[in-house]
Amino acid sequence: MNTTMEAITEVEETLSELRQTFKSGRTRSVAWRKNQVSALLQLIHDQEDEIFKALYEDLGKHPVEVYRDEIGIVKKTINYTLSNLEKWVAPKKSRLPLLLFPTSGEVLPEPLGVVLIFASWNFPIALGLDPVIGAISAGNTVVLKPSEQAPACSSFLANTIPQYMDSKAVRVIEGGAEISELLLQQKWDKIFFTGSPQVGRIVMSAAAKNLTPVTLELGGKCPTILDSFSNPSDLKVAIKRIVGGKWGPCNGQACIGVDYILIEEKLASTLIELLKKTVKRFYSDSPKDSKCIARVINRGHFERLRNLLKDPLVAASIVHGGSLDEENLFIEPTILLDPPLDAAIMTEEIFGPLLPIITLKSIQESIEFINSRPKPLAIYAFTKDEEFRQRILLETSSGSVIFNDVLIQFICDALPFGGVGQSGFGRYHGKYSFDTFSHEKVVMRGNFIVELEPRYPPWNDFKMNFFRLAYNLDYLGLLLLFLGLKRLTGVSQKQCNT
Repeated sequence: MNTTMEAITEVEETLSELRQTFKSGRTRSVAWRKNQVSALLQLIHDQEDEIFKALYEDLGKHPVEVYRDEIGIVKKTINYTLSNLEKWVAPKKSRLPLLLFPTSGEVLPEPLGVVLIFASWNFPIALGLDPVIGAISAGNTVVLKPSEQAPACSSFLANTIPQYMDSKAVRVIEGGAEISELLLQQKWDKIFFTGSPQVGRIVMSAAAKNLTPVTLELGGKCPTILDSFSNPSDLKVAIKRIVGGKWGPCNGQACIGVDYILIEEKLASTLIELLKKTVKRFYSDSPKDSKCIARVINRGHFERLRNLLKDPLVAASIVHGGSLDEENLFIEPTILLDPPLDAAIMTEEIFGPLLPIITLKSIQESIEFINSRPKPLAIYAFTKDEEFRQRILLETSSGSVIFNDVLIQFICDALPFGGVGQSGFGRYHGKYSFDTFSHEKVVMRGNFIVELEPRYPPWNDFKMNFFRLAYNLDYLGLLLLFLGLKRLTGVSQKQCNT
């Protein structure tokens, strides 16, 4: 009971302090924003070795994978933000109808206030700090809630962020589900959540009580469409990218990772052999000993993945791998051919190193297959058929569509990242992160020089004609109307009275 009361007090005091900081106006200064973002860059630079250690402890990630997916991502985002922040903050002039001259209008981005960011465990540094960069650059105060499932990274963020950033504006609160629930009971100006659709529903439901805007970065079963290629080298490159996109990011524990492959029946055997060769090339005959592939995050997720394979028909579909090391929480890259479509492995997001291959009579059927399921976060399509590409774009819905590659959309600051439907809503990265944590306030500056009398009652045919012409932006007609050279049409006084 005391612990609960202490947690409630801590959260309420933290929130009160952050609100006071925001009200003081300190976070609105562009200089302050740049200083905070730069401090985060310094943190990453100074603590690189500690980040390597924390991610190895939580997930067994190799330092190269850590730099590629966590450290490098954050550095790139910070540098991009610092280079563009003054332009983003500046008011944007808007073109107004000539009829309103000399009134002027602009859009002014302003911070929302105090925001809550839930980070996920699979990329605990990048997916924690990336939205923080957006929130700070937009001028907000922030509470970051790291995932308790990556305890080493959570502790790292909680211990280091106060050393570098303004502790009256940026706070890290650690804890499990009870702390998350307590945080959701508070009133926020924005909630940003990265995680599963199941928890996303809880977040959205809690936010609705206070009409709090929410960005949900969720997941889903991201399909890969593999068309036939006349050039064998193109197929080999495609397979390398698929293997890298499946097992490369956190051993399949990635929301944008490849979930399953759609391919024509006649090409399945070739695909399987190339997948096996590429997995061996990347991760050796013993992936567990290669040190180049992450492990499963914890025992709970390990059991979840093992249960996906328990179905006898699913187990019978394994054509490569399937070995599980419970002691080290490691599952080797596993390939399955045509598991039952109603099995959990094909109805739930896998989020692990299991790769189903689904065969079709024609690759064109892949569109119908994808449309029969919830909208994915990403669709990866390897094809040179331009007509087929257009069909995929026009006939499917997803957060993004990537042709002939995988995952690269995540590193592009100039492109928005986000889902649609059950894969989430809202977007971030680069300028889109700034926009996500900003309100675009409309500012208009009127004058007393010109007064348009037709805007006021009593109404008559002249004023009806004025509005007809004005909304059509017919300035010549308006001129003729005021000069008495345009014939009046409209409603009579009798019609108005009835």
